Amino acid sequence: MPEPGTTAVVIVLPDAAPLLDAAWRIDPALVRRGVPAHVSLLYPFVPESTLTDQDEQSVRSLAAKFPAADLLLEVVVTASGFVAVAVPGLQPVVDAFRAQWPGVRPYKGRFGERPAAHVTVALGADDPTAAAQVRAAVGSLLPLRTRATAVQLVVLTEEGWRARLTVPLGGSPDSLLQRL
Repeated sequence: MPEPGTTAVVIVLPDAAPLLDAAWRIDPALVRRGVPAHVSLLYPFVPESTLTDQDEQSVRSLAAKFPAADLLLEVVVTASGFVAVAVPGLQPVVDAFRAQWPGVRPYKGRFGERPAAHVTVALGADDPTAAAQVRAAVGSLLPLRTRATAVQLVVLTEEGWRARLTVPLGGSPDSLLQRL
């Protein structure tokens, strides 16, 4: 479990919530409740204690370079204890954010240097039967259409994840900015 003050840059995909719900119905312990369906652009990001205005401005500027995107989720991906759905349409955005902060290793290097863009559906699915059930349940919901509209900088607090900054994709880095 991440420490309070851990940050991430994500794109929330509310239309993908049924994927997490399907996994939760099989085993609630596999789903991080309170964390919406999302694609992590950078996790962990810069610790909140060292996050600068320049980091926030860079998130704004980079988000403005990419348009909102209609996505089609079609492929379930599994690894040891992990079930996800690939989101190849967001790979260019993920790659750009990682290139902007080359010293930040995605997932602390746990999944290699360039993990693919994905929505995590279940973690800790070490029981092969549970993993197969999640894979089947999620697969039955695909293909799924969704839209990526904004980038969020989120912070882990004692109460859970909190959006610190929300920036529309394709928007001006200074307009339509919602700082929470």
